[in-house]
Amino acid sequence: MPKRISEQELDAILTAVAAHPEGVQVGAIRERLPYELPPRTLQRRLALLVEQKWLIAEGQRKGRRYRVPVPVTGIGSSVTGSAIAEARGEVYVPLSPEAEAVRQEIRAPIHQRQPAGYQRAFLDDYRRNVTYYLPAETRQRLLDMGRPPHGERPAGTYARTIYSRLLIDLSWNSSRLEGNTYSLLETERLLELGEAAEGKDGREAQMILNHKAAIELLVDQADEVGFNRFTILNLHALLADNLLGDPQAGGRLRRIPVGIADTVYHPLELPQLIEECFEKILDTAAAITDPFEQAFFALVHFSYLQGFEDVNKRVSRLAANIPLIRDNLCPLSFVDVPERAYIDGVLAIYELNRVELLRDVFVWAYERSSARYSAVRQSLGEPDPFRLRYRALVAEVVAAVVRTGMGKQAATALARQRAAEQVSPADQARFVEVVETEIMGLHEGNIARYRLRPTEYQAWRQGWR
Repeated sequence: MPKRISEQELDAILTAVAAHPEGVQVGAIRERLPYELPPRTLQRRLALLVEQKWLIAEGQRKGRRYRVPVPVTGIGSSVTGSAIAEARGEVYVPLSPEAEAVRQEIRAPIHQRQPAGYQRAFLDDYRRNVTYYLPAETRQRLLDMGRPPHGERPAGTYARTIYSRLLIDLSWNSSRLEGNTYSLLETERLLELGEAAEGKDGREAQMILNHKAAIELLVDQADEVGFNRFTILNLHALLADNLLGDPQAGGRLRRIPVGIADTVYHPLELPQLIEECFEKILDTAAAITDPFEQAFFALVHFSYLQGFEDVNKRVSRLAANIPLIRDNLCPLSFVDVPERAYIDGVLAIYELNRVELLRDVFVWAYERSSARYSAVRQSLGEPDPFRLRYRALVAEVVAAVVRTGMGKQAATALARQRAAEQVSPADQARFVEVVETEIMGLHEGNIARYRLRPTEYQAWRQGWR
């Protein structure tokens, strides 16, 4: 694979060029760089920036000059992060002044940023239900937009209503934030049909399928999962399946030092301290009463601790959904979140212990998710209470019919048997009808909801009579 070019390196070049709105030659760019860069390497970087339309090149040979494609406002000899983002055509989220200041600091060249270790006080100083990363008005606003119009329902009802869409959105967006190159349609095909995209790294497909398994855990066991060792360790095991060098490291707290690329942050190394902080994060998160504060606390601290050998940010993103799914609020799928904005927010946590930037990303992302799933829910209509009540049992019967290759008579007999054993007498006839309807409506595009593989479905369909 080609060597990945550092974002900080490209930003430094762009900053040097942006300081000269009228254009600047290569020699002057090299002089303004905060580090030594070989002439041929600089030429390649400039060619890349021109190709991706972050810079404009004018003139030939020695007279060639570079400039940004839009005017930028300078501050002294540098430009603001917003101006650089605009010049690069970079998509970002709207930021508060506090978050913009944090972004300016975190976008400095890496050699100018102060090395930072894990600060235990960042966790210890947080007082559950006294300290709030999210202001009260923000939490209320998120509640108003994320709460469905109907009353109390069993845990996970909202997520199950939009499950097919949520499964694809969250799997794709969380993987995308890790640099996964699958498109949304390729992700949908992988999850629904089990077909990996041609020419893609097998690890990318594995990452997406792992998200599917982890989301299923959160939704199917919504009334049982929480901020406890079982949930978080198993979330990691599912998300890390077949992706770690040491297979035993899945679902196990880290016992070795780790480094993180493109940051001056150095996580904890001693296993006993990692264990202590992990337990305190769990205890603190479990005691937070507001679901949005709970979600954001998890997003911040599971990522900051780096308690596992890898896959920590993925764990934090899915853990943030635990209180939302449990309380039947709109889930957070990170739809449309710019990768650069998310990375900057996480780096600000790592290096500065500042939450403002990631908070703005979190709030913006939740607004996008709420709007998306409100529209999805309206298009689906209100869920059938009967189907919700017997959802798990219906799925169990349908899956058993397919996996054992049953025909129509055997399928009906099994549905009647389970109804007699586990369904109230008044509901038994309707239960059998629902099972038969679900079986008749099976096709390649909906078998994922029953955890069926395409091969199982095809084998069953050939003998269905």
